[in-house]
Amino acid sequence: MRSLGTAIGAGALLLVLVGCASNQPALDAGNGGGPTLTTSPSNPPSSSEDPEFQSPVPPGGKEVPKAKLDASAVPEGTPQTVWTEGDGSTLGLIGQEGGCGKASVEIAEQTAQAVKVVLVETTPKDAEVCTMDIRHPPLTAKLEAPLGERSVVLSTRQDQK
Repeated sequence: MRSLGTAIGAGALLLVLVGCASNQPALDAGNGGGPTLTTSPSNPPSSSEDPEFQSPVPPGGKEVPKAKLDASAVPEGTPQTVWTEGDGSTLGLIGQEGGCGKASVEIAEQTAQAVKVVLVETTPKDAEVCTMDIRHPPLTAKLEAPLGERSVVLSTRQDQK
């Protein structure tokens, strides 16, 4: 008897759902006979966006010009924003890490012409359950001397520990 009641209830629910989905003439929102709500933005968007959302360069940082940046060894989609802080001897950049990975930066070489920087993502050797998210943390590294007119050469590496 219980299964008969369940079957009748399911059938009644199906009829209600089918009845609701039938073709009914649509009401025009402007001609419904009731009041019409008109909205407008309280603050119209300005032509100049908030600077903190345009660039990941922190306040006081100075972005390295694209002409001074060689990111040809970096996979497509990897952040390529580099900046200097303070007197130019602190180099900042955006790393990329995902799941259990941890991003870091290494200064591989410093010459009078260029600074070679390696973006490293270190993941654990042990197989563990990790989230499938990608994060872009800001990273900094100390240079021996201010960057000045030197170029920055980016590369990436994957490590396991």
